[in-house]
Amino acid sequence: MATAKKKRAAKKSKKAAAAHTRGLDASRLAGAATPAAVNTLAKRIDDDGGAVLAVYRDPLGSRWQILASLPIDIVQPTPYQRDLSETHVARLADAIDKLDRFLDPIVAVPAAEGYWSPNGYHRLGAMKQLGAKAIVAIVVPEPEVAHRILALNTEKAHNLRERALEVSRLAQALAELDDRAEKSYSEEFEEAALITLGLCYQENGRFSGGAYHPILKRIDQFQSTKLSVALEERRARAAKLLELNEYVNEAVKGLKAKGLESPYLKAFVVSRINHLRFVKEKHPDFDSTLDKILGAAKRFNPGNVKADQVARSGGVAEE
Repeated sequence: MATAKKKRAAKKSKKAAAAHTRGLDASRLAGAATPAAVNTLAKRIDDDGGAVLAVYRDPLGSRWQILASLPIDIVQPTPYQRDLSETHVARLADAIDKLDRFLDPIVAVPAAEGYWSPNGYHRLGAMKQLGAKAIVAIVVPEPEVAHRILALNTEKAHNLRERALEVSRLAQALAELDDRAEKSYSEEFEEAALITLGLCYQENGRFSGGAYHPILKRIDQFQSTKLSVALEERRARAAKLLELNEYVNEAVKGLKAKGLESPYLKAFVVSRINHLRFVKEKHPDFDSTLDKILGAAKRFNPGNVKADQVARSGGVAEE
C-alpha cells in the first residue's frame, strides 16, 4: 500500500527545469524591433483613448505583449466567464482602497468592440466600484488567448459549478466563432465532462454536479464531430443527467422520510445505483452506462436502506 501511494505521489510531482535554461535574459525583454501586428495594436490603444506604457516580450515564451492603460469603460469580461462574486469584489475594492494603489494589472485581449479581460473580472469590478477612470492591463495581441480561460483565471478559486459553466459557455461561443472538431479544443475545455455538467447547470442552477462528476469523467469523452454538432449531443446527455438527478432527489426524499439525515445522502444514493466500480473498461459507452444507472435509480427502494449503511457512507456533500 505504501509503495502504491509513493507511485501516485510521484506522478503528481512535476520535475523542475534546470535553472536559467528557458526564455529570455532580463535585458532582452525590450528593445527588439516590434512586429507590425503589435504596432497596429499599440496604435489602436492610443486611438481608443488609452496609453501604451511598455511594449515587451514575455520572459518565458518570448511572445510580444503590451502594458497599457485603458479607459475602464471599454474593458469587459469575456462573455463566457463565471458570474461575478459581489463579496469578492467588495473585499478587493476595500483592499485596493486602503492601499490607494492598483498593483495587479488585468489581462486583456482586443475584441470587436473594446477589450475583453479573461483574467481580472473581479479586479475590474473592484476598480469600477471605486470609481476609477482607467485600469492598467497586459494587452495580449492574440484574441484566442481568451479561450484558455481556465488556465488564466486564477484570481479566485473555481468550484465545479463555476468551472463547468465557464467551459460550457466557452464551447457555445466557439461553436459560432470557429466550428472545428470538439476534440481539437481539449486543452481549452480541460475535461469533456465539464461541458455536459455546465449545460446541466445552465438548466438548473441548483444541480448537484459533484455527485455525478466521477461518473462523467469515465464515460464522457471529447467527440470528433464539429463543436456545434457535439453540443447538440451534449444537450441530450445533459437532459438525461437531469432526469437521473430528479430520480436521485426522490430517493433522497424517501430516505429523509425514514428519518435518515446526512449531508451525504445524495452521494450515498448515487453510489448505490452506480455499477461502474465493477466495470473494467476504461471508457464505457455514455448512453448505455447512464441508461443502466437511470434504471437503477428508478428501482431504488429507500425501505431497503438501513441507518448504519448511511452512517458508513461518505463522499460529496449535497451542494
